[in-house]
Amino acid sequence: MTRRHPLGPILLTLGLAGCAAVQPVLYPNDHLKAVGQAQADQDIAACDAQARTAGASPAAGQAGRSAGNTAAGGAVGAATGAVGGAVVGSAGRGAAVGAAAGATGGLLRSLFSRPGPSGAYRGFVERCLRERGYDPVGWD
Repeated sequence: MTRRHPLGPILLTLGLAGCAAVQPVLYPNDHLKAVGQAQADQDIAACDAQARTAGASPAAGQAGRSAGNTAAGGAVGAATGAVGGAVVGSAGRGAAVGAAAGATGGLLRSLFSRPGPSGAYRGFVERCLRERGYDPVGWD
């Protein structure tokens, strides 16, 4: 019999929510009102396919952002830990603990945040939608 971790379903749900794809938000202009949301969803999918075919990836740079958040968290944690450690007489130990805690916090923030699409992908899809008569106002 396989033993399951009690946090498994929670972590899976959080992970899937963090990976949910973002979509362009369309201003309800005359064109959107005329064609309806179902047609708009089809046009968004078509623009997405064109962007991907052209080489624009919605997830480009995700690994770099995660690494950057982890490094930044580690640096802030190390500085904070060094100051705290100096107060109590062990700046080196404080810096090490702070760096580990900060890096972990930065990594977790990256894993559970919902980043927007890459700039090239977003620009491509927005232009495609504008050419079809829509008015994209952001991403959600």
